[in-house]
Amino acid sequence: MICLRAIPSPRLHLPLLASSPLRRRLRRPSAAAMSSSTASPAIAAPIEHFVLIKVRPEALTSGAAAAMVSSLQALSALVPGLAYIHAGPVLRLRSPAAEALGPTHLLHSRYAAKPDLAAYAAHPAHVAAVQAHVAPNALDATAVDWVNAADLPSPVAPGAAVRLTLAKVKDGVEVARLVEEVREATRAAAGEGEGARVSFGENFSPARAKGFQFGMVAVFGSVEELDAVEGDAKVEEAKAALRPLLDDVMVLDFVVDAPAAAAASL
Repeated sequence: MICLRAIPSPRLHLPLLASSPLRRRLRRPSAAAMSSSTASPAIAAPIEHFVLIKVRPEALTSGAAAAMVSSLQALSALVPGLAYIHAGPVLRLRSPAAEALGPTHLLHSRYAAKPDLAAYAAHPAHVAAVQAHVAPNALDATAVDWVNAADLPSPVAPGAAVRLTLAKVKDGVEVARLVEEVREATRAAAGEGEGARVSFGENFSPARAKGFQFGMVAVFGSVEELDAVEGDAKVEEAKAALRPLLDDVMVLDFVVDAPAAAAASL
């Protein structure tokens, strides 16, 4: 973990719930696509760790943000138990809550079990990267963690476009109910024999989450595939069914690059 210290009609983005032609494009990637060393392994129920970072404007122009990204990406070779890590810029903010939060960068990592996440947080290489590069350059940070409650893993490969959704539920609504509703929706959308490339679950690290209780990622092969779901009738139907449970929703998109490409894009 990187340890740094109401909207009336929330916009829920569930791009995984689309018509059959699109669902076919959302199947798990081929073995060739997953052969890259920067691709995430197909862990059935990974621990998802997200940190949203609002970088100081001067860090963007001085190269400090690029150095931060490089230092975080380098942890993949230094920290045992770290199954996958991506650090890089946010592509676009997709909701009023995201615009209010204003993250410019994010870190996404995965672990097979909670003890692996705890070991990562305490590892000297991680602590050094935070102290040297994240803390001096971050105006704000928000973090969430969840155990994937989807039926299948959602592997991520370089070039993938990912939509992150964080949500707060309304008073009186159990987060477990939202998780179950999303699970049923993804099962209905995936179709027989197909696995939607999604991960979602209840946040288990509330102290750093700014009230967000639920997290979800949907993985696409490209930005064009992600954009193709906008306005899809089945997506809108799913949003309408879940909206009564929600108080606030934060949505953003990012693209997974190889480490060198991520640093060069800053």
